[in-house]
Amino acid sequence: MRRLGWLSLPLWLTYAFLYLPIAVLVVMSFNASKTPYTWTGFSTRWYSELMSDDLIRQGFVNTMIVAVGATVIATVLGTLLAVGINRYFRSAWLEAYSLAPAILPDLALAIGLLALFALIGMTLGLHTVLLAHVVFGMAFVAAVVLARLGHTDPSLEEASRDLGAGPVSTFLRITVRSLTPAIVAGALLVFTLSLDEFVIAFFTDGPSTPTLPIVIYSMVRFGVTPEINALAALLLLVSFTVVISAQRLTKLTDTI
Repeated sequence: MRRLGWLSLPLWLTYAFLYLPIAVLVVMSFNASKTPYTWTGFSTRWYSELMSDDLIRQGFVNTMIVAVGATVIATVLGTLLAVGINRYFRSAWLEAYSLAPAILPDLALAIGLLALFALIGMTLGLHTVLLAHVVFGMAFVAAVVLARLGHTDPSLEEASRDLGAGPVSTFLRITVRSLTPAIVAGALLVFTLSLDEFVIAFFTDGPSTPTLPIVIYSMVRFGVTPEINALAALLLLVSFTVVISAQRLTKLTDTI
């Protein structure tokens, strides 16, 4: 920072622009007033009212089901896809098509998935949202794992085979072990993206199973309320907890 000199001022202004609204949101979630823009005192009433709201609670449960399910499935499929492309099917076209869902606009991907579900006659619900999140999630996991595979030594797998280990044992004990930081990073990315994804969920979800972003959208159409501030603060807490836990897990894995 000392070397930057006066250039540090734009840096701090950028930080303020990015994080000051978030800090204000968290502070105003403890506001006793019903008006979200006027501070009248400290209170946690909005958190208690938030917990008693059946629509928000069900939306949160739906979101966690989709986020956790998409993270697990997309991490497994994305890792296998990356290993397959890197080890067995080296093709620039195949890699480009595999990573395309991560590059396509959300609107285009959402409309395409909706058309696919309508074509095969699949009823919309949490299962279609889960499948949609897996589609773009596995592309992100594959991209992260492919980058890690470029820095791993394939001779370790060959040595494992020469020493008598089978393909499954080699994959689980050598390949997966060396890819663990990338797998954790990809899983974290999928979870955070799925947690607050709105456009794809809006197009592929059913009317009776709204996810939390859809519930929030239906609430903010009539104005921002203190309950929304409290809900946003809780989502920040969940995101920070996941990020810190993933970092701890990655460091622990590297030391083992």
